[in-house]
Amino acid sequence: MTVQSIDLSHPLDPFNISFYPGDPPYTCSPHATVPEHGYSVQALSVCTHTGTHVDAPSHFFAQAKSIDQIPLTSFIRPAIVVDVSQKVAPRGRITWDDLSLSIDDRPEAVIVLIRTDWCKHWGKPEYVNHPFLDADAARQLVARGVSAIGIDTLSPDETEGSANDFGVHQAILGAGGLIVENLRNLATIPEGALVNFVPLNLRGGDGSPVRAFAYVP
Repeated sequence: MTVQSIDLSHPLDPFNISFYPGDPPYTCSPHATVPEHGYSVQALSVCTHTGTHVDAPSHFFAQAKSIDQIPLTSFIRPAIVVDVSQKVAPRGRITWDDLSLSIDDRPEAVIVLIRTDWCKHWGKPEYVNHPFLDADAARQLVARGVSAIGIDTLSPDETEGSANDFGVHQAILGAGGLIVENLRNLATIPEGALVNFVPLNLRGGDGSPVRAFAYVP
């Protein structure tokens, strides 16, 4: 059987990257080079929320599970893609009404991927002015058994705005769920595709960069 893959992660490029205000920047520099040492080694500086990444519950709750305590199977799920790209505006609020027609009566063991197409602004100043999910919509998802969401923006919560109380993070991670941020290419995922967002095995990590991708039979 031939399986196609769709890359859902942004490349990590120090010269073309977006990161949350206040987070440490990503750097990649040569430590050893083939001409000088006969081999190449690069030094990376990343935080647990660099680039396309997954948040563990311990990102907001000190006694909750860290990224290494979550079963690997939790990071491989069938996807439901909710397309709100025609409804969003800069710093626009995504409500439950925008999601409900696509979410009702779906299996619980899925990842709900919210497509805004804001990923087109990756690496640009306007990326921080992304649309965001209403906290009540996040609570509605949790009430229906959804334990993982992903979005193609910097955060599912508003970044440095009037609604910046992290209500979505509180709802999803507080229920023991997972949040994947800074995704891309959500427009290309067909119904029922399997999405992989396995993290690094970081002891005590509150999140991890991932190479997210979708399997398409």
